[in-house]
Amino acid sequence: MARRAAAVLLATAVTAAAGLAVAYREEVAPYADRVLALAWSGEDAGGAPTEPAAAPPAPQVPVAEVVTREIAPSAEFTGFVAATRSVELRPRVGGAIEAVSVPEGGLVREGQLLFQIDPRPFQVAVETAEAQLRQAEVLLAQAEADFERAEKLVPNGTISRKSYDDALAKRRERQAQVQAAKAAVAAARLDLSYSRVTAPIAGRVDRALVTEGNLVAGGGAGAATVLTTIVSIDPVHVYFDIDEATYLDFVAKARPDSSGRATVRLPVRVSLMTDNGFPHAGVLDFLGNRVDRSTGTVRARAVVPNPDGRLTPGLFARVKLVTDASRQTVLIDDQAVGADQGRRYVLVLGADNKAEYRPVELGPVIDGLRVVTSGLAPGETIIVKGLVRPGMQVAPRPTSMAPGTAPSGHAANVASQEARR
Repeated sequence: MARRAAAVLLATAVTAAAGLAVAYREEVAPYADRVLALAWSGEDAGGAPTEPAAAPPAPQVPVAEVVTREIAPSAEFTGFVAATRSVELRPRVGGAIEAVSVPEGGLVREGQLLFQIDPRPFQVAVETAEAQLRQAEVLLAQAEADFERAEKLVPNGTISRKSYDDALAKRRERQAQVQAAKAAVAAARLDLSYSRVTAPIAGRVDRALVTEGNLVAGGGAGAATVLTTIVSIDPVHVYFDIDEATYLDFVAKARPDSSGRATVRLPVRVSLMTDNGFPHAGVLDFLGNRVDRSTGTVRARAVVPNPDGRLTPGLFARVKLVTDASRQTVLIDDQAVGADQGRRYVLVLGADNKAEYRPVELGPVIDGLRVVTSGLAPGETIIVKGLVRPGMQVAPRPTSMAPGTAPSGHAANVASQEARR
């Protein structure tokens, strides 16, 4: 009985499935074929043709023509400012400091009185030497008179030849004593003048290291007391180290010839840490006689006028050495430069407003624009910024190449470009 019931249920299920299949073939299948035909033919359900999907518009990007200027090729180095002359002021004679007139930190002229050492001992020495000179002159006058008498008497035999010789020797001795006395007077007067310690050069003076009432030692440089220091301020020297390649390329132009003069005076521009650009002009006047093997550089020196005293010795300085004559140079905004596996490139606006990939070689920054040493020609237009791929068609929007004129959002776009790379 159970087997007969299971067979009846199975027969019923088969009959229902067959009925659904017949219904699909007779009622649903024609409509399904129609829907597929509409999808492939581009018609709507009413039979009207549909419009194809519109292409996205070309992105608008700022473009600018490259800047072309007459610029002299140059190389930049770091260095420091040094005084052309520097003096440690020491007294020539010792004694007590009587007066100090140092304008600490100020400018002094050559010969200006800075320290006064008590002059009285030296004045006494001068008077003593003068008295000894007068005494020697009196003795010389007596010797001259004795010699004149002997010279008249020796021919007729009144005095002996020896007496004449003694008078002649005494005369010469007194002459030598007078000369020695004169030298002693000159030395005493010189010591008296050394009691006035004056500035040997014009420049800026440091603080006074010795004040009134102190005893100072004079004499040799090692034993004498340092009173203060003075550095010259106009002009100044700027020392810097040139790399070996630059040295080999341009040493022939700056190396002195057999007469001791350089055949070419290479111009130099100097900048301090707070300067914009290189406002101070000078010339290269010295090249070292050897290359430092440890650094591969040679020491160079420029002389720079400093009438306002702004270039203080010891300051850090940036140096631009002009290495050749001026020539046409292409400059672009830094934000137009992309990076591709370590190479630098820009996108040039080509035919049909399509972006063209162009590798470039870059130089230093001048007035906010980057020098392009190779890869771009004058008159070309480049894409300043934007999410653009090489070969993509764009809608150019002309703008200026001046730095900082691109629209906002540049930082985000650059970050997106770097992330995609």
